Amino acid sequence: MSVEVYRDEWGIPHLRADSARELAHAQGRNAAADRAWQIEVERHRSQGTSAAFLGQEAAGWDRFARQARIDDTARRCYRALDEETRGWLDAYVAGVDAGLRELGGSAPEFARAGLEPGHWQPWTPLGIWLSTHILFTGLPGKLWRDEVVRRIGPGAVGLFATDGPGTSGSNGWLVTGDRTATGGPLIAGDPHRYIEAPGVYQQIRLACPDFDVVGLAVPGVPGIGHFGHTGTVAWAITNAMADYQDLYRERLRRLPDGGVEAFGPDGWRPASRSVETFEVAGGRPQEVEVVETERGTVVIGGPDEGEGIALRQPPRVREDLGFAALPALLRARTVGDVDRAFDRWAEPVNVVQAADTEGGLLHRVAGAVPERDPENLLRVVPAHEPRYAWRGLREMPREPVGTVAVMANQRGLAAPLGIEFAPPHRADRIRELLDAREEWTAPGMATVHTDTRLASARPLLDLVARLDGLGPEAAALRRRLLAWDRHMDADSAD
Repeated sequence: MSVEVYRDEWGIPHLRADSARELAHAQGRNAAADRAWQIEVERHRSQGTSAAFLGQEAAGWDRFARQARIDDTARRCYRALDEETRGWLDAYVAGVDAGLRELGGSAPEFARAGLEPGHWQPWTPLGIWLSTHILFTGLPGKLWRDEVVRRIGPGAVGLFATDGPGTSGSNGWLVTGDRTATGGPLIAGDPHRYIEAPGVYQQIRLACPDFDVVGLAVPGVPGIGHFGHTGTVAWAITNAMADYQDLYRERLRRLPDGGVEAFGPDGWRPASRSVETFEVAGGRPQEVEVVETERGTVVIGGPDEGEGIALRQPPRVREDLGFAALPALLRARTVGDVDRAFDRWAEPVNVVQAADTEGGLLHRVAGAVPERDPENLLRVVPAHEPRYAWRGLREMPREPVGTVAVMANQRGLAAPLGIEFAPPHRADRIRELLDAREEWTAPGMATVHTDTRLASARPLLDLVARLDGLGPEAAALRRRLLAWDRHMDADSAD
């Protein structure tokens, strides 16, 4: 195996190998060298074993991970992969294991936690991907709306919609060659992540005789999925805000032999049931009952309470996390190649933009969204009513690109697939900035990336404008606020 590793002045790794599988091994080894603690924590989270060294605070997650059967779902998706993708993934995992043995244990966090780097299963990267994204979509929102209805009433749900002005999110935009200095399109990705140390992405270059790609990888997962450039084509994503998970309110009962039944459209039916034990640092081992009905895995409640809430999600139903898209993206040369690769995408559901040196353009949604009753998107639905069953997959929307395309989690392209989206002010501001110039360059795009105007301040300032009867100091402050240009510049006292 011939592998070259070069780090540029920013410390970004550039990996080169003689074949795609050798390169996957090198990427896995590099992930272990650079992010050993991070990827090992993520492995334990996907398996539901993180409380064994993180303590009681992690026990709730481990319980959920086991009830949701994250690791088992990853195993099923791995077994369903085509032979080529599975071999590529195996090489990456072998590289991770080699890197952890050689380099990973030197990370200081391991000594502080009293933990040794462990062994990766072939499906571990799929488990990490699923555990990273399982709370990205409908599950939290439906539980929240359910609680709002229970506590306040159905009329209050809209007051808490994420379309409100405070919501943030990721941005992306595409400018065609008609509006650039070179005549070639410009594409920008602006992912907004939680502040994490280390971050969920790793800048990297992957090169072999088959491809040469730069972009953002997810440590613990092979390839470059969300943001990449292969030399002749580039792509970027934002979250589509689609709803593709469902929650079912299940009636459950325990049988004399300890088994469990769930009441569905066809009456009482057997549910699978097992008991798992996990370790908790500084505490006693904990047991968790894992129950799965014909709808999904029970993540809240259980047979002893007489009811529970089951999570149904496409990766477990379809046994597909979309990993076949990852090696296909590395080999992409045109927008058509990127488009076909994203046809295989599953989780999470994203809006994709792409452009190539031949003038090809792409603006589409990629992922797996089930076709079902509109009520499924809003709330926890009763498991026994057949109207809430899934009926295949939705067709993913796409639209042509004019001179500019903008994605910022707003309603628009993905609107048929979800309920709540980000407010439009970020997308509107990006369009405003892009329309301010007739001709764009790549360096000029920095003005959009670094724009500091806080458009979401408008509702608050509208309220301030209606205030009256103020004392002198308050009135002066009101005038000062209303004169503010809404830019969040570091040197702005206002």
